Amino acid sequence: MASDSILLVMDMLNDLVHPDGMGGKSYVPLCRERGVYDNTKLAIRRAREAGMMVGYVRVGFSPDYAECPPGSPVFSKARDNKIFTLGSWGTEVYSDFAPQKGDPDIVKHRVSPFYGTKLEPLLRAQGIRRLILTGVSTNGVVSAAVREGHDRDYQCVVLEDCCAGATTEEHDFALAGLKRYATITKAADAQF
Repeated sequence: MASDSILLVMDMLNDLVHPDGMGGKSYVPLCRERGVYDNTKLAIRRAREAGMMVGYVRVGFSPDYAECPPGSPVFSKARDNKIFTLGSWGTEVYSDFAPQKGDPDIVKHRVSPFYGTKLEPLLRAQGIRRLILTGVSTNGVVSAAVREGHDRDYQCVVLEDCCAGATTEEHDFALAGLKRYATITKAADAQF
């Protein structure tokens, strides 16, 4: 792969973005309203056509939830609600964005795609210098990826029409804070 860039599709899981998923009430309406599904498919297609690596970041916990932080305001209810269980339908990537054979699969147990994952070794080994970021939520995984990616000397690009928060306010507020650290653009306008 000749590209020094990677498209990261983050937390686009059945639990979060499938209409029948546990979190569907939170993200599905805004994803539909903002065109996130079609724009993400466009971004994946454009990245693949450009010969760029497409990686998938998924939040998940083992069936006993051993890695799940009980005091976390974000994850503490995962065990009670039986969501984010690795090996279940809920932690599979939504079929519209399905990975292809050989696409990196980065499993995380916290908000950040870097914390305790194989992401950084993968990026370094592949000579990646630019991260093109998509996913839910804008104020969660996307924001964490931008801030940590920036501090690890990666150029960060957010495809804002491939992202959503649980509310428009969360999405807009997150983007306003990320403009300092990343280029904010759209799937159709990004350079792949």
